[in-house]
Amino acid sequence: MFSLLRFVNNMNQHHLETLIVNALHEDIGDGDHSTLSCIDKHVSGKAVLKIKEDTVIAGVEIAEKIFKMADASVYFKPSKKDGEQVQNGEIAFEVFAPVHTILKCERLVLNTMQRMSGIATLTRQYTDLLKGYHTRLLDTRKTTPNFRLLEKEAVRIGGGENHRFGLYDMIMLKDNHIDYCGSIEKAIQLAYDYVQSSKPGLKIEVETRTLEDVKKVMAIGKVDRIMLDNFTVEDIQSALLLINRKFETEASGGITLSNLKSYASTGVDFISCGALIHQARSVDLSLKAVII
Repeated sequence: MFSLLRFVNNMNQHHLETLIVNALHEDIGDGDHSTLSCIDKHVSGKAVLKIKEDTVIAGVEIAEKIFKMADASVYFKPSKKDGEQVQNGEIAFEVFAPVHTILKCERLVLNTMQRMSGIATLTRQYTDLLKGYHTRLLDTRKTTPNFRLLEKEAVRIGGGENHRFGLYDMIMLKDNHIDYCGSIEKAIQLAYDYVQSSKPGLKIEVETRTLEDVKKVMAIGKVDRIMLDNFTVEDIQSALLLINRKFETEASGGITLSNLKSYASTGVDFISCGALIHQARSVDLSLKAVII
């Protein structure tokens, strides 16, 4: 099963905590006046997270962290784990806390879990189709600003894999880099020299737009992965014959649930898909008070 805490420890615990602090501040401002006006601050209560449609649940661990960052005394009792397939009517967790804490965290918890669960559910549809194939599914940087950490975690929960997290953890020479630089060969050589002198070990991926581009990359080498961007299935098959497994390969562009298997059948190593995140639909969840 997936672990958010293991994921963020590998990435940036400070980033996660800053995300939560800023999101709570965005919502609360100078005070939750709806709650302050009618609920005694000493009253404690219970709430449950109700699942209102079939989905792959995601964000249970982040919900616990949100509540406990707001108040360390919160008792959080999960009944579902991130990555589980759940059904309408089930309960994901119970939380026991001061009512003020429950109400000020409610919207951030719901927004986070609804978004993450939608991404995880869509990703699971893709990864289920890839069962039995060599090809692995990647996300992209087409994410919501300041929420990338959790959107990419949702992809992992759904069974996908994370591509580079940002501009800093991999060199990707895309069409604009190549065009500004002057040629694909020049861009690769300069990137390779940069890695040797400044960032040893940093991987290099290059985007190709035609089979002629692939031939140019094969002639110069010095990369780790070749992206085949907006290639047809037939052109990917031709490109893979040229590459002959000398480099990792990635197909991207125009790949959907309806044609995913056709691309995977070529034997390409990776398929990257921005739609996992930017086309995902938030799922229906609610946090409801339980009167004891």
